[in-house]
Amino acid sequence: MSLSNALGELKELDLAQGTIRYRECGDGPPIVFIHGLLVNGDLWRKVVPRLADRFRCICPDLPLGSHEIPMKPGADLSIAGIARLVVEFTESLDLDRATFVANDTGGAITQVLMTEHPQAIGRVVLTSCDCFDNFLPAMFRPLEILAHVPPLLTAVLQPLRIPALRRLPFAFGWLAKHPIDPEFERGYAAQIFSQRGVRRDCYKVLRDINPRYTQQAAKKLEHYGSPVLVAWAGDDRFFPVEHGQRIAKLVPDGRFVAIEDSYTFVSEDQPQTLAAAIGEFLAD
Repeated sequence: MSLSNALGELKELDLAQGTIRYRECGDGPPIVFIHGLLVNGDLWRKVVPRLADRFRCICPDLPLGSHEIPMKPGADLSIAGIARLVVEFTESLDLDRATFVANDTGGAITQVLMTEHPQAIGRVVLTSCDCFDNFLPAMFRPLEILAHVPPLLTAVLQPLRIPALRRLPFAFGWLAKHPIDPEFERGYAAQIFSQRGVRRDCYKVLRDINPRYTQQAAKKLEHYGSPVLVAWAGDDRFFPVEHGQRIAKLVPDGRFVAIEDSYTFVSEDQPQTLAAAIGEFLAD
């Protein structure tokens, strides 16, 4: 698996549920970058170098299907369990109310953190992500059902092995508006086929995905006490711009910015614009 050197030194942290690999670089107030399903910390490789001169940037590879080290067989990989895993990760690194930047499924996990573990998190930047009743988006909901029959889901995911098919809508085609560097696109897709334990982890997460998590979080967001920037893709095919605007209105100190010429993976499509928005938000 190819990992970007732009994210810094590769490290490992042994936690109760298993080992988390992460990369970090820079110095200053900490930022934790949270990715979604079937990608890893490389999702942020174009953003981190634009912030590392001012911030300590930390990118964990969460057990969401593109990680290299499977978690322990009995690990709790429910959405609530992943949120607790992130809390343990930040506590082990002694991060005091770090800023969180999240995308896609990672945004849903971050909303759970904001509402169930607010002591573990400070300012938040939510890019296009699952929220309200949209978890998962309709096109990907069959994956939740197929996750209960692992051989079928593995068969359905086989097209991710083929470079040309990765640009189709049911793969990365409607997640990134502009082509992803083939090396990293291959890295996102390869791990789920490389190890049975990685597939097991990903399928456990998929089986627990349910809008109840994001709906419950939405009811509590009005009580979140730290500033929130909602940096939403202007052309998103899965997460309506109206959802981002609604989140920004729900939180007491929320602000909204549209990232134009981008689909869901704003860090892939418009890293310079996103990094500038994050830097301005944290300097305010």
